[in-house]
Amino acid sequence: MVMDLWGLLLRRLGVATLNFAMLGRWAGHVLQGRIRHQAIAKAEPVRHELALGWVIHYGIGVLFAGLLVVLVGERWLQAPTLGPALLVGLGTVVAPLCFMQPIMGAGFFASRTPTPARNCLKSLVTHFVFGVGLFLSAAMIVSP
Repeated sequence: MVMDLWGLLLRRLGVATLNFAMLGRWAGHVLQGRIRHQAIAKAEPVRHELALGWVIHYGIGVLFAGLLVVLVGERWLQAPTLGPALLVGLGTVVAPLCFMQPIMGAGFFASRTPTPARNCLKSLVTHFVFGVGLFLSAAMIVSP
């Protein structure tokens, strides 16, 4: 949710953010047997792609939160600290930069976009914010 609030703030400031419909479109095409695209935005739309994209977005977030607990142990949940959450949050940036963007046509590290460095920086900051969200979520759960 923290990452989504960050995205909302960016959109209000006029900064383009991820369109989750494209994630849903990609997933819909995967179900039809097509994994890689030259430009996902030009691919045939799929039914309910925006809803599908949001479900996948939250599902991946839950998996990454679980990864944090696996990596640092369940004791972290009893007394969460910011460091491990930030490291995992920042580490998850590998997924979009090295997997999702290339198979959706944007290239490794957004190299096929008009502003690769800016896009990479936005991804890095967004995943930093995700790490903050991981910490805040755990801290809110354990606080009396």
